[in-house]
Amino acid sequence: MKMFNFPGQTNFYAGKVRDVYTIHDSTLVMVASDRISAFDVILPRPIPFKGQVLNQIAAYMLEKTADICPNWLLSVPAPNVSIGKKCEPFKIEMVVRGNLVGHAWRTYQNGTLLCGQTMPDGLKENDFFPTPLITPSTKASAGHDEDISENEIIAQGLATLEEWEKLKKYTLALFERGKELARKQGLILADTKYEFGKLNGEIVLMDEIHTPDSSRYFYADGFAERQQTGERQKQLSKEFVREWLIANYFMGKEGQTVPEMSDEWIQIISNRYIELYEKLIGEKFNPLVLNDEETASRILNGIKNL
Repeated sequence: MKMFNFPGQTNFYAGKVRDVYTIHDSTLVMVASDRISAFDVILPRPIPFKGQVLNQIAAYMLEKTADICPNWLLSVPAPNVSIGKKCEPFKIEMVVRGNLVGHAWRTYQNGTLLCGQTMPDGLKENDFFPTPLITPSTKASAGHDEDISENEIIAQGLATLEEWEKLKKYTLALFERGKELARKQGLILADTKYEFGKLNGEIVLMDEIHTPDSSRYFYADGFAERQQTGERQKQLSKEFVREWLIANYFMGKEGQTVPEMSDEWIQIISNRYIELYEKLIGEKFNPLVLNDEETASRILNGIKNL
């Protein structure tokens, strides 16, 4: 994807998945690329339509949660582009877990302590927690995010006690809404993460929410039966990519090499992203391919209309 240069541009940042342009130090233009990352490493090949899927799910979910807390989004001028307010980010990812899966499950096999909290004994992989668990991580600008406890967040000044209480309240309310939206579509929102910032002293929800990159969904139909029999759960998330990498001896550690991604495997990943969009939103996905000039033109019009 081409790097743009917009009038009034004051900064540019290329993230793992998104390219972020700052306009007049007050507005962000986020371009969701088709890049895919796992274990904090950008994989070598893009996934067709992934950027559009992520951007459109995020916009839909931000609209559906706007009554819970204010968010950064102003407009979506192109399928893979969002324009919004620039906030001062908290250097924390608010990870919230309804089920024992993924990183929590991998941790659980070596002990029940996660982010200063004790997970209940006697759980199986994918079991529901009695109540959702907030397990924050630090937001690393490079390398791996690290688990962090509530006490460490306060001690390190990453949030005041008052801010932390509000972040927790927003996180749990957003997760309940996310679970409700998923339930209507026959899905279980197993875990997700939220990022927040401050704007004019107010806490604001930022970035994407409830997308397959930030969340994990199970199919509700047959979930209990599969848990009873020990069968693998059917899920819609990026976890299948992580599992494929692990099976091919890659976990982002030094000296490890990303396995080759075949054309067939790329298509499978793309199809899974589109499947999640259609299942989660309840509408058919309409792929729209714009060239760089069309995308830039839409962004410019979006900036002018602010």
